[in-house]
Amino acid sequence: MAHGQITGALVLLTGLLLRNSGEGAEEVEQSAKAAARGLGAQAELVVVPDGATVTVASHGRVTTRAVREFPEVFRMDQVVALKPLLAAITAGHLDALEADRKLAAIEASRPPYPWWLKLIGVVLFAVGFAPLMQPTWYEVWTTAVLGTVTAALAVGVERVPRLTAVLPLVAATTVSLVTLEAFARTPAHGGPVLLMLPALFYFVPGDYLSAATAELAAGFITTGAIRLVYAVFLLVQLYFGVLLGLVITGRDRHALFDVAARSDLPRWALFLAWIVFTAGTVLAFAIPARLTVPLLLLVYFTVGVQSGFTELVGEVGGTFAAATALGALATRLAARPGGPPRIVLLLPGFFTLTVGSLGMRGLTDLAGGHPVQGFHDLTKMITIVTAIAVGLVLGEVVAAPRRRGP
Repeated sequence: MAHGQITGALVLLTGLLLRNSGEGAEEVEQSAKAAARGLGAQAELVVVPDGATVTVASHGRVTTRAVREFPEVFRMDQVVALKPLLAAITAGHLDALEADRKLAAIEASRPPYPWWLKLIGVVLFAVGFAPLMQPTWYEVWTTAVLGTVTAALAVGVERVPRLTAVLPLVAATTVSLVTLEAFARTPAHGGPVLLMLPALFYFVPGDYLSAATAELAAGFITTGAIRLVYAVFLLVQLYFGVLLGLVITGRDRHALFDVAARSDLPRWALFLAWIVFTAGTVLAFAIPARLTVPLLLLVYFTVGVQSGFTELVGEVGGTFAAATALGALATRLAARPGGPPRIVLLLPGFFTLTVGSLGMRGLTDLAGGHPVQGFHDLTKMITIVTAIAVGLVLGEVVAAPRRRGP
């Protein structure tokens, strides 16, 4: 009976870790093994992005179970709740029965915010990001409209889960249609893709791209390769959705011109945009409200480091420096007793580095008949995503030189 309880608790824990595996397979494996030792057992895992086999040895018995969970970053409240529980299990403060009960409570918990607050959060997330694409008032209010469309789709799909797999395609097609018909009438307001990107930013897989690169760097070749392919698939869905909008409206591919509008946002608006962005991140990704101020400070810290070093060593160097500094600070803060999980601290600051949008912009430039700019953006995406992933890993190594598990 004890062996069965331990196995059940570790399987449930592995499922929760997989579902929220924003930092990759290594964290899942180390955490599950440490929890097994805390429960008086030994565990071995074989991890892929959407599943794992868990082999548990205890009380003279060995059991192997398969676990499957799709990775996502939309329930950060569960990640926050799981961290102290995992620490208690690892320290041996809970038996298997109590651990299983508390893990089941986390798994069954409802999001901390109602659907309408998540909808507002997705809109704020997009609006806060808009000035990074084009610092114009037109970009901001256009994003507010388009962001409401994508937010409604993101919230509505929760009632029809089978549509989740094609949600990026549906969102991109809808945004493309509305943008081409209503907002991208003249180059004076910027290219259509620059108007579309903030509203689609919620679906851009920048986190998957960086996690995949980090996994490859850590030697998790299969897991990293699979996650990388999936990230590219999501980007292609968004790209194809934009093209579908072009086809449905009967526009020529050259309608996807890539021209930035002249800035008309004052500096104070650019400063306040990060507050809007952070508030949106908290609501959209179900982060506990008490973490809003620390996350906002991390966002300003990341933007400040990136801006300063970009002036000194260029964009790639600035992005690498910002990722390293963010990774180191998040690691130190997460290591403190009662500190938030590292992935939660990284999330808003990571999004400010905007790696995924480069891939989307590169693909649409190619489709719009701008091969030089398109390949430039795609090459830049590869360089930046590597800089971010290596920077985050380096920051963790510098701040926590000793491994957290065997």
